[in-house]
Amino acid sequence: MAITSANQLELLQTAEAVAREKMIEPELVIEAMEESLARAAKSRYGSEMDIRVAIDRKTGKATFTRVRTVVEDDMVENFQAELTVEQARPYLDSPEVGDTIVDEVPPVEMGRIATQSAKQVILQRIRDAERDRQYEEFKDRAGTIINGIVKREEYGNVIVDVGRGEAILRRNEKIGREGYRPNDRIRCYIREVRREPRGPQIFLSRTAPEFMAELFKMEVPEIYDGIIEIKAVARDPGSRAKIAVISYESSIDPVGACVGMRGSRVQAVVNELQGEKIDIIPWNEDAPTFLVNALQPAEVSKVVLGEEAERIEVVVPDEQLSLAIGRRGQNVRLASLLTSLDIDIMTEQEESARRQAEFEERTKLFMETLDLDEFFAQLLVSERFSSLDEVAYVELDELTAIEGIDTDTATELQARARDYIDEQNRRALERARELGVEDSLVNFDGLTPSMVEALAEDGVKTLEDFATCADWELAGGWTTVNGERVKDDGILERFDVSLKEAQEMVMTARIQLGWVVPEDPDTGEDASDTAAEAGT
Repeated sequence: MAITSANQLELLQTAEAVAREKMIEPELVIEAMEESLARAAKSRYGSEMDIRVAIDRKTGKATFTRVRTVVEDDMVENFQAELTVEQARPYLDSPEVGDTIVDEVPPVEMGRIATQSAKQVILQRIRDAERDRQYEEFKDRAGTIINGIVKREEYGNVIVDVGRGEAILRRNEKIGREGYRPNDRIRCYIREVRREPRGPQIFLSRTAPEFMAELFKMEVPEIYDGIIEIKAVARDPGSRAKIAVISYESSIDPVGACVGMRGSRVQAVVNELQGEKIDIIPWNEDAPTFLVNALQPAEVSKVVLGEEAERIEVVVPDEQLSLAIGRRGQNVRLASLLTSLDIDIMTEQEESARRQAEFEERTKLFMETLDLDEFFAQLLVSERFSSLDEVAYVELDELTAIEGIDTDTATELQARARDYIDEQNRRALERARELGVEDSLVNFDGLTPSMVEALAEDGVKTLEDFATCADWELAGGWTTVNGERVKDDGILERFDVSLKEAQEMVMTARIQLGWVVPEDPDTGEDASDTAAEAGT
């Protein structure tokens, strides 16, 4: 670098030239020069000295100064850069701790080694500045589409030139059958921009659902203008995709707008995605209606939404089953991703058989527990009574409204149901106490004797044991193992305890035990973070 023996103006000229070439601020280059000159001076005068260099931004003159700091008498560690108050008196009228003494020192002539060292310092600072500039440029572009040119391929990952930097398209972010050669043009979605020690890392994707959404935004002006919104996207990259759209103007058909004249708009997206087939579906707030749309082209006979609105059963005609499931389960999998629901598909025949089995099971339950004949038990089931609790504690009017049941018969039915339930509770409580259940758990609000018995059989015998349970341990749930959903049976699942109810009961137990401080209704603050998770 021509910064040592050149005249003063050459310093500024060099800084300007390097700044233009690297597209960074000239000030950064000058600061790097000052640091490199200061380092070279330290090698001449001594590394323990605090040597600083200032380059005049107008004339280019470099001024070398030695700085010493006034410290307490017993705090002097570096005699070249620090001095006591007494030692500073010849230099300052009334020195105090913290004052600095600045002396100008002669410039140094740098030899070959010093010049190389200075050059390395400047280059490193320039690289750091380039990295900062690149990160600042791309950090706000995450979530957008970028065009680039393929530079090379490394271990299946594609390195892409994106103008002022390089980005990486990992092999798992490529559409399966795609192949690229150097200098090929490529369009990708910027998934993430990360700052790392080796420089900013820009990660691209062509398989992200957001990539498809951004492509439609480019092709469909109504989406760009906000008239049409993309509510959800589900993709099997390179094979098939489903996209849900909604229009905020009744005069505009969202599906037709995305398809375009003779399919021109959707075809442009399909071509970019290497022929990926796209189903455009009208979005609907009603989950069952939306699901029927999402399972197209299959026809749906009936939709049954689960109590927790996370699992849904779909009944299709027998001949539509394979179409609804799709090749290798593709259609139902994409519909599940699109709607964020777990979908069970069954044929009309399977659904009819299941309903018949449930009808027979409930008929048998009422016959055995209420001492009824088959006709009377079937009458209760057909009126949607499914448990003894419903019969025992329902309003009397609901029973007498059934044809053939008068007030006396309804009263007798409820008496039998309650007697049976009381007897079951008594037996359950006896069994629980035999297993060693404590009164604190028996008397806990929300637990029936049958629930207490089930908990005891699983080793939960005290309120402390109950408070350490996770909500899914009580209500059940699902775990993904090796990409497949596996059912976790809950201790209280057969009593129809929901996940929310389990959470509330466990939290109540922890509050009663003093493990958790309840939320303050005035401040809304929750001190449960200090609960020490006492049971874990």
